[in-house]
Amino acid sequence: MNKELKVSLSSFQIIIIGFAGIILVGTILLMMPFSTQSGAGASFLDALFTATSAVCVTGLVVQDTATYWSYFGQFVILCLIQIGGMGVITVASSLALLSGRKLSFSQRNIMREALSAPQVGGIAKLTSFVIKGTLLFEVLGALIMLPVFCKDFGIKGIWMSFFHSISAFCNAGFDLLGVNAKYSSLISYAENPVINIIIMLLIIIGGIGFLTWSDVVNHKHKIGEYRMQSKVILSTTGILIAVPTIYFFVIEFTHLPLVDRIYASFFQAITPRTAGFNTVDFGILSEAGIGIIILLMLIGGSPGSTAGGMKTTTITVLFANAKAVFRRKDETDLFGRRIPSDTIRTASTILILYVTLFFCGGVLLSLLEGLPMMTCLFETASAIGTVGLTLGITPQLGFLSRLILIFLMFFGRVGGLTLIFAALSGSSKHFSKLPQEKITVG
Repeated sequence: MNKELKVSLSSFQIIIIGFAGIILVGTILLMMPFSTQSGAGASFLDALFTATSAVCVTGLVVQDTATYWSYFGQFVILCLIQIGGMGVITVASSLALLSGRKLSFSQRNIMREALSAPQVGGIAKLTSFVIKGTLLFEVLGALIMLPVFCKDFGIKGIWMSFFHSISAFCNAGFDLLGVNAKYSSLISYAENPVINIIIMLLIIIGGIGFLTWSDVVNHKHKIGEYRMQSKVILSTTGILIAVPTIYFFVIEFTHLPLVDRIYASFFQAITPRTAGFNTVDFGILSEAGIGIIILLMLIGGSPGSTAGGMKTTTITVLFANAKAVFRRKDETDLFGRRIPSDTIRTASTILILYVTLFFCGGVLLSLLEGLPMMTCLFETASAIGTVGLTLGITPQLGFLSRLILIFLMFFGRVGGLTLIFAALSGSSKHFSKLPQEKITVG
């Protein structure tokens, strides 16, 4: 019976079931009386929202993590973040490898889909590399932040250091600094160089993708030997950090002292790429600044990383295709390599899916809650991009609005095409072609 079930499920369906199963387990655990500081336990909707946000490494919360959840509840959230960031399938396969079991071909294929790897060969080695790299960066990040948090919170600073290191590396955005002020994120550490720099580095490292790490480790400074995808990810990431940083520095944060202005500009350029921390109150930003953050949230991180969103590669492929059209070229290319036409179609589909759900979700939230459209679009971009930034409306949202955000967070983490391929995996292929007729566009 189990064998028949495994054969009948596609890799996409298994990935979705894995994420949904972990969310369900997390929801049940967070509903337990000992998961909250009050001892009353969380309601089903609060627990479901928090578990989904943690597994989907989003960071949107309806209850302040530091003041509402007990240590056990916070530990559950941290475990969900770690599993969600690394990927449910990656964690399960890692446990199998540690127990000495060999992965079957079907299991390796599922791993390939989960890590966005180009091929099945070497997937076990890549999984081992992912686990070791993840633990290394999370432990290093925690140890560097340890003196700062221990100075401010005593022995509790150890827990604070590891929680924020894992949350940052997994691009989750959950924090425990509500003890200073509820839902304040990292605002109280806006001037601290250690916390700023380490959190930013962890976000970037976690968001560039495991395959890019592999290229960096194996080829180091020999960038010409990197995969084309790694070159696209690194260059696009650099542009998406540099351009917004310049904007924020020149336009938005002119009232801050120079050093604080530099930290704030860099941090707010990096964190919308699915991390969800903030060191300034977004209420001070202009609508143009809010619009830029929405765009960054929708783009997100890179394939095979701890981040969500449309992905850097999707946007770059679409820009490269537009460039080819402008130049009247038949082929789209990047870094001396031709991009397959099915990749361009996939990128176009992803863009339409994300923009449609982002906009429709914003419209529904605005109608249901009676809130300004820009505020609601910020919230839906944050959810579908698995970011976690908010203009402060999340805890006040009603039942239906929370369900909309739960769906968008899940969609943003597992990926739109994963959901579609899982739903249509049994569809038959049609080899016949309809008559062709031209249509004018543009």
